[in-house]
Amino acid sequence: MSASVIETWHHLVRTGDVAGLRELVDEDAVMHSPVVHTPQRGRKLTVMYLAAAFQVFRNPTFRYVREIVGARDAMLEFETEIDGILVNGVDIIRWNDANRIVDFKVMLRPLKGVNIIHQKMGEMLAAAQKPAA
Repeated sequence: MSASVIETWHHLVRTGDVAGLRELVDEDAVMHSPVVHTPQRGRKLTVMYLAAAFQVFRNPTFRYVREIVGARDAMLEFETEIDGILVNGVDIIRWNDANRIVDFKVMLRPLKGVNIIHQKMGEMLAAAQKPAA
């Protein structure tokens, strides 16, 4: 990859390019969701959660407000409004030598924000797992 992982991530978020997630996420990636107790392991589950998050979080109010970027990890603070509730959170991203995401953790606040995200993500993930008719 010629662009940095974080530049690529911003591009995917900005454009809603769910297909681009597959190339960016490592086969052995781990996803830590704020609404699921256990880590989700593997590219397939990580991409599924991130794709659902794109649907839930991406709206005209979504924006990153602060970044702390290191050599192989980053913390990106964001804000968005969902159903009138201001949600504040961080994406904590770690990547490998191949510039593939190997660990993705989302942390949210306040409790109202966690609750609305839990509801919306549950709906998106349930829809994603339904077999096509």
